[in-house]
Amino acid sequence: MNILLDTHTLLWAIGKSSELSKKVTKEIENIDNVILVSAVSLWEIALKTSIRKMKLSFPVAKIPDYCQEMKFSLLPLDPLDALNSKDLRFQDNHKDPFDRLLVYQSIKYGYVFASKDNKMKLYKNSGLIVLW
Repeated sequence: MNILLDTHTLLWAIGKSSELSKKVTKEIENIDNVILVSAVSLWEIALKTSIRKMKLSFPVAKIPDYCQEMKFSLLPLDPLDALNSKDLRFQDNHKDPFDRLLVYQSIKYGYVFASKDNKMKLYKNSGLIVLW
């Protein structure tokens, strides 16, 4: 299974947080799964830490190293995906650009999206498969 981590899921995985569900933890640890981290999440973390909306207990610059140690694959943001994400229907005025890009990548490439965010269920009819 190919699993794209939502930003909070990535941070909780790095921090070994009890916030992660047992189901997500099991799938992350399953060596048969490919765990993906989007450049979108890295951008979100960089932006939110720079404006002090988010505080981390570890340096932002170490995130790619942690991903490598955990055998997570980094997923670039294709410029056409950035543009074509405009086609993703707005659900209940959900306008968060980071969420929308992650949802778009998940749907387009057939990834399972690991997210605790309840707003993700709004995209089920668009083809999003959520793991939590």
